[in-house]
Amino acid sequence: MRAFNSIILLLCLLLPVCPRAVFTGRTFPKKGQTCVVHYVGSLTDGRKFDSSRDRDKPFKFKIGKQEVIRGWEEGIAQMSVGQRAKLTCSPDFAYGNKGHPGIIPPNATLIFDVELLSLE
Repeated sequence: MRAFNSIILLLCLLLPVCPRAVFTGRTFPKKGQTCVVHYVGSLTDGRKFDSSRDRDKPFKFKIGKQEVIRGWEEGIAQMSVGQRAKLTCSPDFAYGNKGHPGIIPPNATLIFDVELLSLE
């Protein structure tokens, strides 16, 4: 429950489901599985800082291995294959007080439009 209160991201507002994947509501990522996602990352002022969609190449990471920010670890773990969600990550679940120089300012809240395409 603590994490739920700490992360605005767990609001996970559902967006339309992608027709390329079947949304069963039962295919949640398990620790060690590779998640294949498309995403668009923006700052709260609307400025886009990254997008796998623009590159037309899905992003892959292993859940539970700390390969991505904490907001993704916890938010995507609650998504099912085929689901698309808006994850709003507070700084403590993103890049914190250091940010990511030249891309993400310090103490930035990040907004991600994430679609869980598949699990490997």
